[in-house]
Order: sequence, then structure tokens, then C-alpha cells
Amino acid sequence: MARREPLNREKVLDAALELADREGLEGLSMRRLAKALGVEAMSLYNHVSNKADLVDGIVERVFGQVEPADPGLPWQERLRVMARNMHRAFSRHPVVPLALATDRSNPTSPHALRTLDDLVGTLYAAGFDDLGVWRALTAVNALVFGTLLLSTGGFDGAPGRHAGEEQVGVYIRALDPDRLPHFARLLRWTRGGVDPAADFEQALDLLIDGLEKAVAT
Repeated sequence: MARREPLNREKVLDAALELADREGLEGLSMRRLAKALGVEAMSLYNHVSNKADLVDGIVERVFGQVEPADPGLPWQERLRVMARNMHRAFSRHPVVPLALATDRSNPTSPHALRTLDDLVGTLYAAGFDDLGVWRALTAVNALVFGTLLLSTGGFDGAPGRHAGEEQVGVYIRALDPDRLPHFARLLRWTRGGVDPAADFEQALDLLIDGLEKAVAT
């Protein structure tokens, strides 16, 4: 019989992230994770304190997948790369934005916060003062996480799938075009399909253009 490799925190978190991706945050439990790893649930407590520690750990793991931008780039391009890389990493694991948005995770380790620190540094390098950096950071986070909400089925659907895709037909049948002509027109257009990635890129262009104007004034 082949000997099972001993568990460590990294292996536990990798398995937890895989389970959460498949079953969602509600399906992530110490019992189910232990079963997936082929161990007793109590053995997990040698590596994680509780479910909250488990969720913080998988969030930190995904933050670690966000590739940093070249610090030598102009701030506009550096910001673009960082926002794009955040969006790409989080869209692969929709449970992470959900954990952050619902306050089920608040990681404070340097490893998890490196991405945000780099982002803040980029905004300071652009020339914003403290208030300007705070507001710009809020705008970037709103774009990244808000777009994910729209493009991943409310964080619970498949990455890249528009959250309202299944409901468009219902809206179209229920809407009275005479009373809501503009919304009805837009929803009929979306029946041809949407491109979440292109939507994000366009929104990012608009945001960076607005930040450039704000710095100039």
C-alpha cells in the first residue's frame, strides 16, 4: 500500500478551494473537506483553526494568484494591468469575491494585501492625494467586483456567464415596451449575446480616462 503524503496547510487550502469552487461557500465544511482529502475531520485542525480560517486561507491563496504589474510601466498602464489581473484571478474562483463582498473573509496577511498595496502605490504615483487615492481605489474595486457580480451569475454561476442571461427572456415577456421602451429595447439587444470580458475592458478604459482627468485638475 502506497503511503499517503502528510497533510500541510497548502494541501488543505488547495483542496478547500477546489471544493468551494465546486460546491460554493455553503458547501465548504470541515467534514466535506476531510472526506475529499480522505482523512478524519479532526486532523484538519492541525492546519486550520476553523472554517473562518479556511475561508481566509483560500481568499489569500487567490490573491496570491494575481500577477503583479511591472512597476516601470506608466501609472495608467500599470493600473490597467493590475485591474485586469485581479479580474482574471477572481473570475476563476467566484467564491472569493463572494466571501469578500459578504464579509465572510477579511484577510489581513501581507501576502493577501500585497495586491492592494501595489494598487494604492500606483494611485499615489499617479499624483493623487490621500483623499484622491481613497476615492480612486474605491472606484477600481467597484469596477472589478461589480463586473464580477454581473458576469458570474451572481458569483455562483460559471465564470464568464452573464448573471442576467437566464432572466432576459422572462423580462422580455413581462415588460410592456410602451411603458418601458428604453429598457425593453436594451434587453432585446442583449438576446444576441453579451461579452463580459469586452464590457470590463471598455469600463476600465472609461475609468482610467476619468482618473487621468481627475489628476490633471
